[in-house]
Amino acid sequence: MKLVNMTSITGRIKLESGLHIGAGDTELRIGGTDNSVIKHPHTGEPYIPGSSLKGKVRALLEMRSGLLTKAGNGKPLSASILKKNLSPTEQKEAIAILQLFGVSGADDQETQEIGPSRAAFADSSLNDLSREAVKVGNWSFFEVKSENSIDRIKGVAEHPRFTERVVAGLAFDFSITIKKMEGDEELQTLLLQGLKLLEHDALGGSGSRGYGRVHFEFDDTALQDSFDKLQLFS
Repeated sequence: MKLVNMTSITGRIKLESGLHIGAGDTELRIGGTDNSVIKHPHTGEPYIPGSSLKGKVRALLEMRSGLLTKAGNGKPLSASILKKNLSPTEQKEAIAILQLFGVSGADDQETQEIGPSRAAFADSSLNDLSREAVKVGNWSFFEVKSENSIDRIKGVAEHPRFTERVVAGLAFDFSITIKKMEGDEELQTLLLQGLKLLEHDALGGSGSRGYGRVHFEFDDTALQDSFDKLQLFS
């Protein structure tokens, strides 16, 4: 298996609503929030982990493919899906998803046939213009949103929770590298479709409550034009 090309897709992820990607705190500090967001350990600034972006894009593409029901285990697709009774179209889409995002090393022979993950998602750091705007305006990167449940009989709020979010309006610089191996089909369009699906869905937690709405802006204007014209469903 021979590497024949590498390309990078760069641009910005703009937050259209508050974003919550959890920090995984193991303890609750007095006076603190119930759910804090992940922050850079040195600067304290928010960032978007590459794993969060990759995981959500992969999940959406897998959902669209309809292959999850055939896998039958609720986990990300593995190379074992290729042993199922797939149509030629399903087989082609399964291979493309597995090539783009990678497979577990436990899949042995099937893994060798798929090869290494083609897409590498870097962590997305805060855009310089957003950082400067916050500094000049003496604003904050974060907000704390209060949420509760409503007793339908009494009509009163119960069980308040305080969730930290990265504020809407900030932008993050993203970079995704795509490897092309000898014999590969074109995978960039599939990746762009995954990013487009994400614009219609949400990044991070609590998407059903309006969190994590994002918009992608690409440095390459031709790529932006292609992205804007993408059709997601036939």
